[in-house]
Amino acid sequence: MSSSHDWFTHDRFGLFIHFGLYSTLARHEWVMTREQTAPEDYERNARFFDPDLFDAREVARAAKAAGMRYAVLTAKHHEGFAMFDSKLTDYTSMQTFGRDIVREFVDACREEGLRVGLYFSLIDWHHPEFTIDYHHPLRDREDAVELNASRDMVMYREYLHGQVRELLTNYGTIDYLFYDFTYDEPRDGWEGKGPADWDAEALLRLTRELQPGILVNDRLGIPADLVTPEQYQPDETMTRDGVEVTWEACQTLNGSWGYDRDNVDFKTPDLLVRMLVDSVAKGGNMLLNIGPDGRGAVTPRDLATLAAIGDWMDRNERSVIGAGPAAEVAPFGTRFTRRGDRLYLHLFHWPFGHVHLPDLAGRVGFARFLHDGSEIRTSAIDPDQQAWNTTPGGQPAGTLTLHLPVTRPDVLVPTIELFLAEDETRTTNDATTNEGETA
Repeated sequence: MSSSHDWFTHDRFGLFIHFGLYSTLARHEWVMTREQTAPEDYERNARFFDPDLFDAREVARAAKAAGMRYAVLTAKHHEGFAMFDSKLTDYTSMQTFGRDIVREFVDACREEGLRVGLYFSLIDWHHPEFTIDYHHPLRDREDAVELNASRDMVMYREYLHGQVRELLTNYGTIDYLFYDFTYDEPRDGWEGKGPADWDAEALLRLTRELQPGILVNDRLGIPADLVTPEQYQPDETMTRDGVEVTWEACQTLNGSWGYDRDNVDFKTPDLLVRMLVDSVAKGGNMLLNIGPDGRGAVTPRDLATLAAIGDWMDRNERSVIGAGPAAEVAPFGTRFTRRGDRLYLHLFHWPFGHVHLPDLAGRVGFARFLHDGSEIRTSAIDPDQQAWNTTPGGQPAGTLTLHLPVTRPDVLVPTIELFLAEDETRTTNDATTNEGETA
């Protein structure tokens, strides 16, 4: 990834906002195809979509308070409803309820100092020239094949590229464009859609011509700047052909991206912090999603979750922001991150009494809890000393032992800051000081 994109691997944590016509239906952002609703029937819902409670500044402030450094809004999802002032269709937020939601979002992010990202669907189930495939809501109609014969993807591509041009021309600097998505494998008797359907190479060129510094994900179906695993945590640093790649885990609060009123399968704040730390420890970012409701409000539960993460980030963000993987092997149930001359040990499970860190004896000048700055005693146990009665032992030579209190600190993920000795070689992948200021 080019140096112009270094902000991304420094910032590590972003907010995803899925907001569209599907929000007022409150049954998942794929409701149109799940219920196989014809475009003309689905379109009738637009007259009931009036998100009077959507406040872009509130969303941006909640993201900033949660410790996030960038945000990504769905400018258009698969349903085809544009949340911006497109001149290529009247199926837009501006035409429906007189508001350019993208404009409000972009302005709010800039006011709060957040990097600006936009999500844009390559798919459009509303457009009459978008050919029917196995994701399309008309796939099971008896005349689906006949309908397809009259559709022209060349015309759709012109529309697709035209809307991208609008987004990347009319809203100032856009830092990140999240395309979604390519599915070129055949299924259920239908062909999928691949890079040729989007003219992906030309679309990527257009994207970079209009916004030379922009970051682009991998979902055009051709290599770009980063890969985006969704709804799972990679087991290790992600690679392509043996070379490490920039990546971002895209995660939901409850398994749904859009507002889903009856889905209560929510992740807890401590699990989400562990997922964030796990991503950074493996060289990745995390993009965490919220789905405003049909009136545009961020739900109380979502706000409470972001606030809880923010409480942890207030005291622990230096272990995440500007941090990255460490070469040291973390014990079971922990993760290491590193930032400059400091290691951060994140305790996913609270052990009794001690944590043993291989190969760190003599390398650590001081250890403390990050949340309150309190010192943690350390020792190097003699490898020849046997464990007996109340005396620990049996650790390999070079092991540093941390002596922990019995009671777990009341924080989502206890984090220990280890100051490496002055003769330690500093990593080269951190361009900031430990206070987060540009070096």
